[in-house]
Amino acid sequence: MKESATCLLALGVFLVAALRASGGEVLYNGIVLSEARPPKYDRPPNEPMPVPYLANPPAVIPIDVGRQLFVDDFLVQETTLKRTFHRVEYCKDNPVVKPDRPWETKNRGWFAAPFSGGAWFDPADKLFKMWYCGGYLATVCYATSKDGIAWEKPKLDSQSGTNFLFAPGLDPKNPRHDTTLVWLDHDAKDPKERFKYFATESDGKGWKLVMRVSADGLRWSDPVASQAIGGDRTTVFYNPFRRVWVISERINWGGRARAYTEDPDPRAAIAKVATARVNWVSGEKDDPRNPNEQWKGLAPQLYNLDATPYESLMLGLFVIWQGPNNSDCGKLRIQKRNEVLLGYSRDGFHWSRPDRTRFLEVNETEGAWNMGNVQSVGGCCLVVGDRLHFYFSGRAKPKGQWDADASTGLAFLRRDGFASMDADEKGGTLTTRPVSFKGKHLFVNLACPKGDFRAEVLTEDGKPIAPFTADNCIVGGASLPVGGASAPRVFSPSSRGAEPPPTTKPLDSTCLPVGWKGADDLSALGGKPIRFRFHLKAGALYAFWVSPDASGASHGYVAAGGPGFTGPTDTTGGSR
Repeated sequence: MKESATCLLALGVFLVAALRASGGEVLYNGIVLSEARPPKYDRPPNEPMPVPYLANPPAVIPIDVGRQLFVDDFLVQETTLKRTFHRVEYCKDNPVVKPDRPWETKNRGWFAAPFSGGAWFDPADKLFKMWYCGGYLATVCYATSKDGIAWEKPKLDSQSGTNFLFAPGLDPKNPRHDTTLVWLDHDAKDPKERFKYFATESDGKGWKLVMRVSADGLRWSDPVASQAIGGDRTTVFYNPFRRVWVISERINWGGRARAYTEDPDPRAAIAKVATARVNWVSGEKDDPRNPNEQWKGLAPQLYNLDATPYESLMLGLFVIWQGPNNSDCGKLRIQKRNEVLLGYSRDGFHWSRPDRTRFLEVNETEGAWNMGNVQSVGGCCLVVGDRLHFYFSGRAKPKGQWDADASTGLAFLRRDGFASMDADEKGGTLTTRPVSFKGKHLFVNLACPKGDFRAEVLTEDGKPIAPFTADNCIVGGASLPVGGASAPRVFSPSSRGAEPPPTTKPLDSTCLPVGWKGADDLSALGGKPIRFRFHLKAGALYAFWVSPDASGASHGYVAAGGPGFTGPTDTTGGSR
């Protein structure tokens, strides 16, 4: 058995070396990019995007970066568990930022909402920070929060007594912008560029993609790069897995869609957008349509795509347009229907979109602040303790001109809570594809308050490796007892189905350690191709990972950050 595993690993090393020699880029998760970057291929718009790494996953998947999520079958060899996609919980205090200042009524009407904008946790100041449009696409404003729920609009030096930063635009006689996006760049080589601003600004003749920089997010430079583009709702994000800046450019490709341009230098990406772009993603036939009868005939379009690195993948917020057209909105004084759906990418280009349920949705109840035009926010989400914070904008029924009257809301989701693999009272199992790791400690994100959970380690061909067997499994460990006041809960065939004693702590944690009797850790298996098999009864498994640290630090990416994180990745572990 050891010989077959060694041969498989050697073959994998040989293939990776051969691909690197031929110019193929090998990603952190074993995916090989053998195509030109970005890949060019012909496909009609509005059709589901093919995802090559799901059709042909790596023979062995390294899992050293981040929590491993079950949003697709990339890691799953076989299972009897059922995948469930989860919905957000909306903050009872919504909208958490609303227009209540005189300068937030410029142009069409009241407006205090990011049009992408940005919501980040800045570890330097230990503050939540938000950049949003004040007035209808008129100004860039700034807000802060200590808890991410109650927001303040501080008085700044730039405009005495206001939270107004500046009015973007390349035409001083008529400053105008559309999308604004702010990115907190933890890895900026120049501290003066720690914050990066990207926006579509008007020069009076057309739209240009503009980049500005700042050390503090308050005082911004003049444009350091600009390039004419064809679409106003263009955004930018950073893919740290490949260390490239990506321009998500609005184009017309079967309706509103996106083109892709990448470069390690954001200035270079902007400079070459006109010549290096490729058609990328669009609205798809599986996307939801407007539920109102008069608009059902309109095909869905992709209004915007913001993205962020989350743990071991890129998380995409797809804003799907479902009509009506702008002219009808103007005539009827109603808002267009845009709603946010999710997508996931493990190579940064191809998106898996297995769930077409509305994630951040319109509320058509009379008087609702988010009656239409729900939009994503730059940074996408923050990790706050055991929950994710999703900020989003929405528009109320217009009091005057349509497309104004915008506020900012907040929604919550369990950490890693996009999808779970679930078991009923009868129980089931999930077996991974062959994986490899350098860490020592297995952790899971598990909700199993009335059920059972065990893990075991298998050889590549499916045989248990002693002592890492199901009978020896210990869940919780000394740091998180789950079988009484001080003892870990040990699962064995005889204990399966037994009711836990009254003092048992429920198996419900976003960072739960898993161990085995007879082994201090998993270091003996480091670098070898193995499989994990998870046994679950009456519970939900959200993620697993092998950490080098007993704290459970995943060393994956934490999107727009959160309290306790000192940079772009989780180096602390635990539940905060």
